[in-house]
Amino acid sequence: METLVEGAVTEALRDRGDEAIRLYVAACAERMVPLFVGLRAGAPGREADLDFYAESVRDLWHADRPLANAAEGVRQVERFPELQPNEEGITDVADTYAFFAALCLRYALLAHGSGNADDAVSCGHTALTAMGMLDQNVAGADFLAEEQRLQSLSLRGDASGLWDASVTAGQERFRAVLGRLPR
Repeated sequence: METLVEGAVTEALRDRGDEAIRLYVAACAERMVPLFVGLRAGAPGREADLDFYAESVRDLWHADRPLANAAEGVRQVERFPELQPNEEGITDVADTYAFFAALCLRYALLAHGSGNADDAVSCGHTALTAMGMLDQNVAGADFLAEEQRLQSLSLRGDASGLWDASVTAGQERFRAVLGRLPR
């Protein structure tokens, strides 16, 4: 599979080791939080999923050590309705971006627990795919380029400002998706 993740980012993930991978996926997942939590807030029966998502992303930021329960977390995310087969496919705007957010968390948990660079690249690819779609559907948007910039930034070895930048980017994405929802 060809990936949207830049070659230099992929190479850095393979070369720099587990802690760099964990920081990278934590930042990717953080930028997707509003697309899951915000789009699923208030949905009946989803409170536990919302809490799990937010807690998981918080825990991902502990980049100095792998998550002890990452495999169980992956299994829990895989039970989310967004990741279940659906004969009709995904056509709704909110469902589309919630799917990408859930998939991003799945790969982030996999990579965080294992230190596997391929899982980290899949996490980044998922975020980039979602942002590419958002760019296609929002006039003048440049979310894909911003995601690429932030992915590169997360591998520079300096985590200062990365969380703030990721939170801000996630909020901007959420506002753009909200603008696409039917009124």
